[in-house]
Amino acid sequence: MKIKLFLDGAEIASMKAAYAARHVKGFTTNPLLLSKSGITDYEAFARAAIAAIPDMPISFEVCTDDFESMEKETRKILSWGGDTYVKIPITNTKGESSCPLIKRLSDSGASLNVTAILTTQQVKDVAAVINPKSRTIVSVFAGRIADTGIDPVPLMAEYVRILADKPNAELLWASPRELLNVFQAEACGCHIITATKDIVAKMALVGKNLEDYSLETVKMFYDQACAAGLKVI
Repeated sequence: MKIKLFLDGAEIASMKAAYAARHVKGFTTNPLLLSKSGITDYEAFARAAIAAIPDMPISFEVCTDDFESMEKETRKILSWGGDTYVKIPITNTKGESSCPLIKRLSDSGASLNVTAILTTQQVKDVAAVINPKSRTIVSVFAGRIADTGIDPVPLMAEYVRILADKPNAELLWASPRELLNVFQAEACGCHIITATKDIVAKMALVGKNLEDYSLETVKMFYDQACAAGLKVI
């Protein structure tokens, strides 16, 4: 497959394991994942991750809501070294566009991951301001689009076309819900897809014989019924 799989998470042990096994091509984090992992010292976590994974891209997100502070946080995150991208939300919590900030940072050469994108206009706005010489990941939350009942596949194919004249921009399918999404993202031309460790583990099922899988499923249900002592007669 040409598409790059990025592990989405904030557990150093899982990140090290995926890196050592070469199952993925990069890593993404966000404040929600850090919070779920009980991380309170952001810089210590990030520096540990960079030290363990020095030659693959890792995305770290800003934590503030005003654009001046976002810019300061971006500079600090980039100072930690590594192959670091800084995640900038497409808007702040007031719905104000981050594009002026994205333009300044992109023009300065910063590697950015523009996140929380869900609309075509947002993709167009980002494409209009990013510097073609700077690396940019455009993270569209295709899984959340699908959660609303809209098929994200034709949209993601359109977004590939929108970004076609930006040689250093990569479209990322974010928030996948199942392994099938990896193949859908590949088919529509996405460059990257994020996945939790559960979805990464399911890659081992690719190409599995379905008759064998069926029999394993039957055995699993039977074993569970026996273990629970369930009886009908």
